[in-house]
Amino acid sequence: MAVGKTTAELARYQAGEELLDLCGPLGMPTHVDCVGKVVLVGGGFGVAPLFPVARAFKAAGNAVTVVMGARSKDLLIYEREMQGVADKVSITTDDGSRGVKGIVTAALKQEIESNGADLVMTVGPAIMMKFVSETTRPFGVKTMVSLNPIMLDGTGMCGGCRVSVAGVTKFACLDGPEFDGHEVDWDQLMNRQKTYKNEEKESFEAWKQRHEGMLGKERQPVCE
Repeated sequence: MAVGKTTAELARYQAGEELLDLCGPLGMPTHVDCVGKVVLVGGGFGVAPLFPVARAFKAAGNAVTVVMGARSKDLLIYEREMQGVADKVSITTDDGSRGVKGIVTAALKQEIESNGADLVMTVGPAIMMKFVSETTRPFGVKTMVSLNPIMLDGTGMCGGCRVSVAGVTKFACLDGPEFDGHEVDWDQLMNRQKTYKNEEKESFEAWKQRHEGMLGKERQPVCE
């Protein structure tokens, strides 16, 4: 989904074209253990990284429920894959075009009230992860979130990905990306995500001007 300069540029790539470098994975691996009932909550693009997590928790002997949401059915991803590994998959869409009309937190609350949970993990927009954490807090369910702060060099030296967890500064590219959602300073995180909003807009506009007439058009493959 092209939403800015970088994703718009990537969306124009054709099969056979190359990127110079790709850095990752970064940070610490997901801790997988047999804890009992695991509920995974994914929003939009966050469903994709939750797929191998769901598979791993199921292989470890857990009962796995997946709650996945998107704005509409056209933006849902990994539905078939999740159904292949999870014991239960609940789908929500903002417009009701697939599954239940509503948001993931409502489905999550209903799931915990009906069947309980020993662990909740969530990946998606920061605002969604914040409210997932607030939904589980009254139930005392451990909730792990995968943070997506601004990240520059991926080594911890730039400090761009710093987040406050339980009042301590952490770096998502080294210490994360997963943290206890009940301990994250969400307001600080979301404010810092907006740091370069104006510069990002300027960069995208400049890029579109350079590529005027090429956006939305098919390009010839680099290799025949």
